[in-house]
Amino acid sequence: MAVSGKSPPDRALPPRPTSRQTPGKRRYLALWFPWLPSEVASRNQAGKPDMPPLPFALVIRTGNALRLAAVSPISAQQGLKPGMTLADARARCPDLATSPHDPAADAAELERLAALMMRFTPMVASEPPDGLILDITGCGHLFGGDEALARLAREDAGLRSRHAIAGHAAAARALARFGASETAEQTIGSLPVAALELPQAALAGLQRAGLVTLGDLACRPMAGLAARFGADAVTRLRAILGEVERPISPRSEAAPIRAGARFAEPVRHVDDALEVIETLLGAIARQMEDRQLGGRRFAVQLERGDGARRRLMVETSIPLRDPAPVMRLLRERIEHLADPIDPGFGFDAIALAVPRTEPLAAQQVGLDGEDPLQDDVAALIDRLATRLGPDAVRRLHPQDRHIPESAQRWLPATQRPPADWTDSPHPAPPLPRPALLLDPPERITTIAEVPDGPPQQFRWRGQAYRVRMAEGPERIAPEWWRSMDGHAGGSGIGFTRDYYRVEDSAGHRFWVFRHGQFGERSDLPETPPWYLHGLFA
Repeated sequence: MAVSGKSPPDRALPPRPTSRQTPGKRRYLALWFPWLPSEVASRNQAGKPDMPPLPFALVIRTGNALRLAAVSPISAQQGLKPGMTLADARARCPDLATSPHDPAADAAELERLAALMMRFTPMVASEPPDGLILDITGCGHLFGGDEALARLAREDAGLRSRHAIAGHAAAARALARFGASETAEQTIGSLPVAALELPQAALAGLQRAGLVTLGDLACRPMAGLAARFGADAVTRLRAILGEVERPISPRSEAAPIRAGARFAEPVRHVDDALEVIETLLGAIARQMEDRQLGGRRFAVQLERGDGARRRLMVETSIPLRDPAPVMRLLRERIEHLADPIDPGFGFDAIALAVPRTEPLAAQQVGLDGEDPLQDDVAALIDRLATRLGPDAVRRLHPQDRHIPESAQRWLPATQRPPADWTDSPHPAPPLPRPALLLDPPERITTIAEVPDGPPQQFRWRGQAYRVRMAEGPERIAPEWWRSMDGHAGGSGIGFTRDYYRVEDSAGHRFWVFRHGQFGERSDLPETPPWYLHGLFA
């Protein structure tokens, strides 16, 4: 395909066949939040979405390098952009403040924004990682027009954003993200070819061919464009031009899992009410089975004839849909209530709901007929948590941290761990770790042959230990990337630790470390202190 010259930006598009929808019949609002990651991180750290006054960026580890995942407006003005290595960014901007990127927080914020937009239209679709598409057909007049609706939506979001309104979802997205200005009228044909959001190699090929705007592409035969630049380029172009439909996938709220029963004659005994609850649990189990879900929290509401209501709730450490273990927990809860349930003149209605669920696929039953989900340990945890309270029974969950005392955290046994703890890989430490860690590490006094070597003797809790063997050091650096000021964060980011595994003359094995290096910082003492952090079995 021969291409010569560039078409002017305001060249009119030739008439082309349209889709079955009449252009302009539907109206779509695209919202783009270009600084969403940095604003979310700033709000989580400072409690408000105001940007830091200094250049700010979020970093993510890619292989063995730290790269910028998102930047703030001030950082962008100084030439920083996502994808740069942190070393290059600091060379260009020495006062750059950084923080770890949290994609889960960004996704949660986008989901919150999508739920917030439901007040304008029921047709709201997320455009990860930083955009929304709203089908506002027939909704604008309720808020004073489409533009007034868009302004209200941006005000409710509370984040910096851009918007565009068009008759097709792809066109609205392209105008919001690649339009020159929201205040000026802009045609689809004047948008840059970057609005196709193709890979960088394909965009470079289009520009080398002299195709700068979508108007340049629309004037060429589609078959030639597909042959040279790929069918994906033509498909996206036709979607933006409105020649093919690009339906959105609006978010939908799943119907709550609940069941209830009303009685012509009041139920006067708690045991009879429990039988009804067991029947309702069977009905709810069928609902959860159809959705491949299991319940983690079960809530019961008992309504008496005089209008009084009594609520019961139990939680489980694993997702369940078998009524038997849930009934055992409910009976346990009722037996240990400080204020026993009083039926009074009887219960007129009983409602059961499952406010918290988790995916639970069907599993193979064992040869002996036992359900593999009914783990004795899990059942014991649930009973203890029900009897003693959820905070009385806790278990450890790993965190993706290499500082030993921060690599795990206590959570209630029935509480679901955050997504970044369960989905992130937690590689095993490169060297052995002691079975018992001291929290916090305990100070020891040492005698060493050389200043930066392992101790030959140390005193802990008033007793002296002579070191027979020592292995190390294992150097663990402070997590400087978690400080807003990075390496320049001062003592707030901690000191370098040199760990040694030592064994005394009696065969006891210890994990000790020197907190800091000689001359590491001016605020360190002349001789860095030593600590005992753990005991090997």
